[in-house]
Amino acid sequence: MIEVIATLLRWSQLASNMILVGACVFLAIAGSIHSPWVSRLERALPWLALILLAGLLGILATTTAQATGVAENVWRPEAWMALVQNTRMGQIWVGRAACALLVAAITLYIRFSAPARWQYILCATVAAAALTVGSLASHAAAEDLSLVSILPYALHIIMASIWFGALPAFLVVCFACTEEPAPGETKGGGAARPGIQTEAIQRIHAVFQSRQQTVQADTLALKRFSSYALPVMLGVIATGLIITYRMVDNSYGALVSTSYGWLLDAKVALLVVVLVIASRARSTWLPLFSESADSDLGRAGGQRLRKWVSFEFMLALGIVLLATIVANTVPAKHAIIQEWPYSFRFSLAATWGDPTVMARVWSGVGLLATGGAIWAFGRLKHWDRKLRLGLPALLAVIALSVALPPLAIDAYPETYRKTPVPFDTISIANGSAYFAENCVACHGLQGKGDGVMAKSFAKPPVDMLTEPHTAKHTAGDFFHWLTYGIADTGMPSFGDKLSEEDRWDVVNFLHAMSRGYQARLMSPKVNPEQPQPNMSPPNFSYSAQDGSSGTLKDFRGQKNVLLVLFSWPESKERLAQLEQLHAKLSAANTVLLAVPEDDPTEQELAEVINNVSFPVVTQGDDEIVQSYVLFRRTLSKPDLLGPPTVPPHMEFLVDRFGYLRARWIPNADGPGWSSADMLVQQVAQLNREGEILPPPGDHVH
Repeated sequence: MIEVIATLLRWSQLASNMILVGACVFLAIAGSIHSPWVSRLERALPWLALILLAGLLGILATTTAQATGVAENVWRPEAWMALVQNTRMGQIWVGRAACALLVAAITLYIRFSAPARWQYILCATVAAAALTVGSLASHAAAEDLSLVSILPYALHIIMASIWFGALPAFLVVCFACTEEPAPGETKGGGAARPGIQTEAIQRIHAVFQSRQQTVQADTLALKRFSSYALPVMLGVIATGLIITYRMVDNSYGALVSTSYGWLLDAKVALLVVVLVIASRARSTWLPLFSESADSDLGRAGGQRLRKWVSFEFMLALGIVLLATIVANTVPAKHAIIQEWPYSFRFSLAATWGDPTVMARVWSGVGLLATGGAIWAFGRLKHWDRKLRLGLPALLAVIALSVALPPLAIDAYPETYRKTPVPFDTISIANGSAYFAENCVACHGLQGKGDGVMAKSFAKPPVDMLTEPHTAKHTAGDFFHWLTYGIADTGMPSFGDKLSEEDRWDVVNFLHAMSRGYQARLMSPKVNPEQPQPNMSPPNFSYSAQDGSSGTLKDFRGQKNVLLVLFSWPESKERLAQLEQLHAKLSAANTVLLAVPEDDPTEQELAEVINNVSFPVVTQGDDEIVQSYVLFRRTLSKPDLLGPPTVPPHMEFLVDRFGYLRARWIPNADGPGWSSADMLVQQVAQLNREGEILPPPGDHVH
């Protein structure tokens, strides 16, 4: 029950705040501050401010009860104060309340003083500040409290307020302009009749002329609102797309399978209806009414304007309510899709490149463009509405039926499941062992689909190494195939042989193997400003001989990492060079971690440790080596046939944002980083770069 009350309180305070912004902006641009409807709006402003304050107080009370888990705290001011003093949420509430109090004071000043445009602008500005402070509690701010994250959300809510908040003012003007005139105030009322004095007739004419002037001024206010509403709505849509992209990320399937997605879909559906009404009002009813307000045709236009804008306002209230609920719902990119409810999904990655698919999609795009052109031409030539709308709609249906089916691929209940097992070296090493035990006979030693049993299948096993198979399908797809097999292909099920965690380990190994093959394009040189989203190295845990320990992720946001996989004594000379460079690398914000490849004896390890001062990994090294040797391939040495051949020495450069940026393999890349100057230059390049991509995720998708 308290959740419902809290939602209604948030809705009421948000709606009142938005109406305060929009109404004041409308008053500021209307230009007819002496019209009767102005005083009606001014009387409403303090009441809106009161609703805003009451809503904020209710939010504080209900939030305290929800945060503490004690329902009785909804009535305890001391609990409220504790929340205000000790939480960021409480501090944001104080900022919002301070703005709301200032808004209330300004609305009272407007109510009891002569109206002036600067007063409306001041009130709108402070009310917008209250919305901006509130944006600090948004999902975007919770993830990254920065100007880049907050600005789109703040602009979105402010521009939405300028549109939505002005609708009540627009309606007040519409009702004022379309009220039936009193008897004798019509133009016909001025006709001479027995018993009517000339002076009375003049007064009637004066009233009529005054009414005409008022209606003209008021319709001008409506036109001004219509002129700025279009760019404002375009801004609302643009910022909404930015916010949606951030909250959805790559989890587009969540738009039709999670609470956040369905709420967002409902918002978009209501917005489409609102845009249709707004377009009709702008193109037909408002021009009809403003050009001949006192004619029968003009009054009919005014009545339709009143009716449909009223409906538009009700829909807008629904949109605000949905926005309130969305703001307190887990974003789509964080929502867990336990079960995908459909047997298909659309995927460009898995279908694009097929000439037939591309031809059909472009044909569909062409039909959509043709439909748009026909609609524009029909509107220009004033075609009948049924023809103008019906023909483009028919073309749109045909276009979708042509373009969408080729993009559809099979999907499963697990398709969008997020792996519970992180993409790290332990999981990859375990997956490698399970793959070797269960999959090599068919898929081959390196996953190329060339195992000893491959020729016995009518359809050979897929090449999971050189083909972008993992990029075309989700991690959940692979989990489903491992669990249930693939009918009519010979792929068996492993649901009864491997545990759920084991199957996720295999999925992680397949992704690491695919990324390793893509790494063949890497070289000892950093590509400036070009981190690759699919080149996030596996995380690992380690302990070193010097007592240091941690994970690769610990250095994220702080230091670059030079990861050295070495053999002893083959790498002895190179380790000596790195020892000489160690101080310079440390000064360049770079950590050096050495990992033995070949399980050295205690005596060999002691010899290594005695010759270097940087950390040498002594625990976790086996898993690190098994995972990072998957990144051994180069263009000159692709290593695709037979058992894998492991280079005796490999070095990886990971930037401070968590991306693998360069790699040196001496027996494939030549001198490379044996030149100290070259290595230092690559590190310097990384240090010059800012954050280009968000940090890589901890799980595969």
